[in-house]
Amino acid sequence: MLHRFVRMSFQKDRINDFKKLFHEVQPTIESFEGCQSVQLLEDADAHTKVMTFSIWEDQEALDRYRDSEFFITTWRKTKVLFEEKAEAFSMFEVKK
Repeated sequence: MLHRFVRMSFQKDRINDFKKLFHEVQPTIESFEGCQSVQLLEDADAHTKVMTFSIWEDQEALDRYRDSEFFITTWRKTKVLFEEKAEAFSMFEVKK
């Protein structure tokens, strides 16, 4: 499984707009083939900083999602709310 993290910092007056958008799109993201789940996490010290955490079957599933019109449209709506550029990274679970 591929674990995807996207850390974002939002304008103070736009963070609630993003949270609303996330909860609207969450079910659609989770319905994409290969997506196991997606969660929104809030920084413990700064409510304008959040991270999405999603689990995908593999890189190909994530790439299909990222190439979709749905992602492109949602990302366009999200980027205009940023305070700073987002940081994204993917990791695999280390098994025994």
